Amino acid sequence: MIADVKSTAVEKKEDNKRKVLLSIEDLHVWFELRRFGFGHAGYVKAVDGVTFDVYSGETIAVVGESGCGKSSLMKTILGLHKPTKGEIIFDNQNLKELDTKGMHWYHSHVGYVQQDPYGALPSFMSVQKILEEPLIIGGVKNKEERDQRIRKALEEVKMSPVDDFLPKFPHMLSGGQQQRVVIARAMIMNPKFLVADEPVSMLDASVRVEILKLLSGLQATHNLSVIYITHDLATVSYFSERIFVMYAGNLVEKARVRQVLDNPLHPYTVALLTGTSEPDAKNAETFKEIPPGEPPSLVNPPTGCRFHPRCSKMIKGLCEVKEPPDFEPEPGHLVACWLYEK
Repeated sequence: MIADVKSTAVEKKEDNKRKVLLSIEDLHVWFELRRFGFGHAGYVKAVDGVTFDVYSGETIAVVGESGCGKSSLMKTILGLHKPTKGEIIFDNQNLKELDTKGMHWYHSHVGYVQQDPYGALPSFMSVQKILEEPLIIGGVKNKEERDQRIRKALEEVKMSPVDDFLPKFPHMLSGGQQQRVVIARAMIMNPKFLVADEPVSMLDASVRVEILKLLSGLQATHNLSVIYITHDLATVSYFSERIFVMYAGNLVEKARVRQVLDNPLHPYTVALLTGTSEPDAKNAETFKEIPPGEPPSLVNPPTGCRFHPRCSKMIKGLCEVKEPPDFEPEPGHLVACWLYEK
């Protein structure tokens, strides 16, 4: 235990030396509901007060059940949704202060790996055209330079011989090859930051680890900062330094991967890990620990801790009334849970 605390302290000191590339400050993303297209009918509070930093060259994983708000968070970071409140600061630039030219600069530094590779690739374009398009939009006018960058991108994602793949259309590729083209397109503008939205959930189990190792290799080679969106805690150890656990629009636990996997603190994180147990008959009893019920509606989320209606450790008179702040029971391990109030 002492060795673990010392190791965490050293890692924290190393983090302090790294530059913060992306800073999210009290981010809220609410979507207005309209009754029959006219009257106001409330808001869907998809992201409701999220704060975190991503260091240069760091990979973080945002994990949680479907409907927890992680995709809305990702789309807002990409600039597809506008924040209702809060700040997104990238490389010392506040996104809401950027004009059209500024947002073009931002998008040239951010790559996006979609969940469904077949749906993400235009069926009427060859691999050559798919990879050339962002270069043309990005202002790379020299045809020879575009060709060189396309070849380099395909080689980096292990699609060789390159000449065999350039004329092919998406339907002529396997699911794994399609996802490699998606990754090549995300990397073609030499981004500083990559958003990977469930990048392996649509792939066969045999291909998933290959794609995660490929992304990890690209991250290390190019010193990329990466946000890895996933619902599967079983894959984060392949491709993350820190885990942010999201529930009902809030981050409830933030720590390094090993801290969360070896010592989960929030009852919701414990439930997620229980749900990802290996399919073994010996583990059947652990499924009794999974909390009952469904995630709450984001239109009318519970007061206090949003997990309290499903939590067996709820403290009456506190959890259902007052929203917990972040506590730090061990160095670098933050958890929004009243169980850890000193």
